[in-house]
Amino acid sequence: MPHRFSELMFTAAVQARQAHYGARHDMERHALDMAGYDRLSSTEAAFIAARDSFYQASVSETGWPYVQHRGGPAGFLKVLDAKRLAYADFRGNRQYISAGNLAVNDRVALFLVDYQNRRRLKILGRMQLTDVADANEALVAALRPYPYRAAMERIAVITVEAFDWNCSQHITPRYTEAQLHSVVAPLHARIGELQAEIAALQARLA
Repeated sequence: MPHRFSELMFTAAVQARQAHYGARHDMERHALDMAGYDRLSSTEAAFIAARDSFYQASVSETGWPYVQHRGGPAGFLKVLDAKRLAYADFRGNRQYISAGNLAVNDRVALFLVDYQNRRRLKILGRMQLTDVADANEALVAALRPYPYRAAMERIAVITVEAFDWNCSQHITPRYTEAQLHSVVAPLHARIGELQAEIAALQARLA
C-alpha cells in the first residue's frame, strides 16, 4: 500500500505546486513509501499518550475550515487500537461549530506537537460524535479518569485514515510548568546545599 497520507493529500493542484517549487521529485519518493501510514504503531501511540493538547480541524457547510484547540491531562486523547482514537468532549463555549460541521462532514485533521522535542504528528480521520447518554458506558468511564468541573457531553471517536510526521523545522521549543520544574529542580537543590554551606561557615566564623 502506498503512503496513504500522500494519496489523500497530494491532489493534482498540490502536485502542480510541488513541481513549481522543485519539490515534486522528493514528494514522489515520499508517496512511494510502502509503510502505508494508515495504522498507528507503538511509536505514534506513545507520542499521542504524552500529549496534553492538540488542534482539530473540521470543514463547515460553507467550505470554511474551522480549527479548535483541545486540551487536558497528558493522555486524554486515547489510542483505542491501531485505527481508532477517542476523547471526551466537554461542554465549552456553546457554539457547537465542530459538532455541526461533523454532522454533515465527518472528516477531521488533527495536529499534535511536542514543542520540547520539536516533533509533530498530523492525523487525518473520520470522527463520530456520540452523546454520553447513548455511548458505551465502559468507554465513557475510560475517557473520564480525572475530575473536571465541565459536563462531559459527547464521546469523540476518530477512525484513522492516514498520518504523517512533520520535520522539526520552525518549531519553537516551549516547555510546560512540569517540564521546567524537572529541569530547574536540581538547580534549586544545589542552591539549597550552597545556602546551607554558607550558613554553616557563617556560624563557625561568628
